[in-house]
Amino acid sequence: MKLEAFLRRWSQGWRGPFLAALIALAAGLPGLLAVPPLDRDESRFAQATAQMLEDGDFVVIRFQDAPRFKKPVGIHWMQAASVRVFSDPEARQIWAYRLPSLAGAMLAAAACAWGAAAFFGGGTSLAAGAILGSTLLLSTEAFIAKTDAVLCGTTTLAMAALGRIYAARDGPGSGRRIKLLFWLGISLATLVKGPVGPMVVMLAALTLAAWDRRAGWLKTIGWGWGLILLAAICGPWAGAVTIATDGAFWTTALASDLAPKLAGGQETHGAPPGYHTAMALILFFPATLLLPAAAVTAWRERRQPGVRFALAWLAPAWLVFELVPTKLAHYPLPAYGALAWLAAAALRDVRGPGERWTGAALSALAGLALAAGVFYLTTQYGDAGDVSAAAVAGGLLAMAGLAGGFLLIRKAQHGALAVALGLGIAGHAALAALLLPRLGPLWLSHRTEAAMAAANLLPRQGMASAPVAVAGYAEPSLVFALGTPTELGGADEAAAAIADGRPAVVEAREEPAFRRALAAVGAQALATGEVKGLDYSNGDRDVLRIYRPKEPPGE
Repeated sequence: MKLEAFLRRWSQGWRGPFLAALIALAAGLPGLLAVPPLDRDESRFAQATAQMLEDGDFVVIRFQDAPRFKKPVGIHWMQAASVRVFSDPEARQIWAYRLPSLAGAMLAAAACAWGAAAFFGGGTSLAAGAILGSTLLLSTEAFIAKTDAVLCGTTTLAMAALGRIYAARDGPGSGRRIKLLFWLGISLATLVKGPVGPMVVMLAALTLAAWDRRAGWLKTIGWGWGLILLAAICGPWAGAVTIATDGAFWTTALASDLAPKLAGGQETHGAPPGYHTAMALILFFPATLLLPAAAVTAWRERRQPGVRFALAWLAPAWLVFELVPTKLAHYPLPAYGALAWLAAAALRDVRGPGERWTGAALSALAGLALAAGVFYLTTQYGDAGDVSAAAVAGGLLAMAGLAGGFLLIRKAQHGALAVALGLGIAGHAALAALLLPRLGPLWLSHRTEAAMAAANLLPRQGMASAPVAVAGYAEPSLVFALGTPTELGGADEAAAAIADGRPAVVEAREEPAFRRALAAVGAQALATGEVKGLDYSNGDRDVLRIYRPKEPPGE
């Protein structure tokens, strides 16, 4: 059976979205299970969720004693439900906190295929979902316990439902189920990341209304009960957090988080316009080979309803993300579904040699660049035992780019995409599950936790007193590993912990001051381990030494 026939057969009805979700599952699951907790955002989100489960406050978001007034509560509720069902907050199993992100990526891929089916037919719609689910950006966000994969899933659901409403604008109209999915997508996107999801939807709707010079179909999306549903989902928490914080959540979130992003490059994350477009050559991999053809299709078929809708979804949102001074690579992710639609639509007819050769060149360059990145990481942070894992990961990523490009030149675009996606997913899995966990210097907190567990110094083991004091190192991943009460301070706090019969972790730069503080309080510490590595959040090379009182607790 030819690949085109296979795509048509297995994309009918629910099978297309289901297979797209399975592809997203395969792309994201290895990293979810294997990669240690990441700094800094992931560990902050996970720690805040753990605290919700520990203290029972599901309204005010906190990291230790500090309020965390940046994002709405939706992702924390989802993570809390996942941890409650599959794990326990005391266990600190990061995979349980990541499950909502994986589910969000699966939803994004399924919704992308479902929405595309209204315009392009089964085979193209399955290709669109598969492309989105396998992209380097979404499959990476799928194993990071923060908002972005869930935002992509909920926004793509809303856009897919809006697309179906748009496709039926000249017919009998869409049913209430599709409108319900539209409003659920918007409501959940709002509860997860505030205005970003609704902004993408609103810009697309306004662009379509202006382009078509026709906005009547927007009156049929169920504004009355839809806004009531939005208020019912988001309103109770919004009211509760306003009361609980005396309005401080909103003033802080707007003045200290959103406004700085709009005014300048917050936290050194500034970049010029064009940054996201350049990054898409890597982050859309392994479907990079179809980007030139997608651009040609977008222009050539712009009057076709599906292509027009995809452009309305993609262009205004992408422009906003490019113009905002603060830029992080994941910001345009809610618009990647539109890019997947255009790439899949182009798959039907890659006409000119320019499209094929340019796509093949970009694919090869992206694959080779990723392979080079793999070997750079290995030479910097690995050892001789990691070469085989690096060869597998780098080789698969390089072959995804090269083989996909070769087949595209040979006018076998469906086979090119299938090979690129298969090898790309395998390469990403090898990178996330085989290589990254072996690069020990990158995982200071994870290795410190393991060393303390080997010495029975983790408070949750029941043999050492809490809290652990940490001097000179304050990454959220260590707080998540050691527990909410962990004291982040200096040498004096570490010495006081030893005097009080508690463990301490001291960074080497704090060692002289720690020794002086020990002498001042008349305490003695016994070193039980040392962990060396890179704090990749600030670029410092750290040495963490683990201490316990010279006389172990209980003796």
